[in-house]
Amino acid sequence: MTFPEKLPGTSIPNPFISREERVCINPGVELEPLFVPAFEDMPELDSFYLQMASIPAGVFTMGTDEPAIRQDGEWPARRVHISHFYMDRYEVSNAEFEKFVNATGYLTEAENFGDSFVFEGMLSEQVKTGIHQAVAAAPWWMPVKGANWRHPEGPDSDILNRMDHPVLHISWNDAVAFCTWAGKRLPSEAEWEYSCRGGLENRLFPWGNKLHPRGQHYANIWQGEFPSSNSGEDGYKGTAPVTAFPPNGYGLYNVVGNAWEWTSDWWTVSHSANETYNPPSGFVSPDNVMMGKNKEAAAFTCSRMGFSSTSIFYLALPYLSFSKDY
Repeated sequence: MTFPEKLPGTSIPNPFISREERVCINPGVELEPLFVPAFEDMPELDSFYLQMASIPAGVFTMGTDEPAIRQDGEWPARRVHISHFYMDRYEVSNAEFEKFVNATGYLTEAENFGDSFVFEGMLSEQVKTGIHQAVAAAPWWMPVKGANWRHPEGPDSDILNRMDHPVLHISWNDAVAFCTWAGKRLPSEAEWEYSCRGGLENRLFPWGNKLHPRGQHYANIWQGEFPSSNSGEDGYKGTAPVTAFPPNGYGLYNVVGNAWEWTSDWWTVSHSANETYNPPSGFVSPDNVMMGKNKEAAAFTCSRMGFSSTSIFYLALPYLSFSKDY
């Protein structure tokens, strides 16, 4: 892939050097990316490149032979080899997305469409009185006029006190537009699951097998009877800051809970059990794969589902990760 010559919104040369350039310098030697030195002397250096984790090459078991929801296509378990890549440590925040919008004038698809879906429990009574339909299979998702990334719960809400929370109401097309501007890309589904596991194998969660080890909360999920009652025991009834809760073994935050994240893959429920190397994004389909779990669900590693590239939901679709391969 190609990278921008300048960091987004700056006159600074892109500090990353391509694989081909590095091989010419040190044939046969795999190097870490070379950075422009003295970051403290360059305060305008874009934070995207300073907040990425180096994910080592490796092999892991992707998927499961005992899927909780078979139609989600998480089966069968298969061995997958992944090359070294870089991943953002945090979900993209409202503050980071605002930089993109201010620099480009971009309008999200929710803004263009005029509405988006919001979880019923987050809506004010005034907004709910004007809604007379919902998603048939999940009636807690309601279409809200004026809901978008600036107004996550509709026109009577804002993000002024949530600039460090994940950006919401972002379609796959919006995510790709942001990636292009940032000089990064969405991770593949395999890269996402591999990095989500944080180097652990055969564990229920990115931190182990216990949901609350030593009584500590490790993710922003629903506590109580879904969808009617959420106690907020983890400290949040809505989204949490992108830096909340302990990171996984690779230094990634909120890889489960808080919000769903897009990947580059096309949706399919047919997977081979054969061992693979850096599996491609798959055949073109109407839908893309979204990973992680939102606030309204249990925190299971690598849970997946398919949505069209223009699907827009509240608490779903901020994109956790951008990666750069070398």
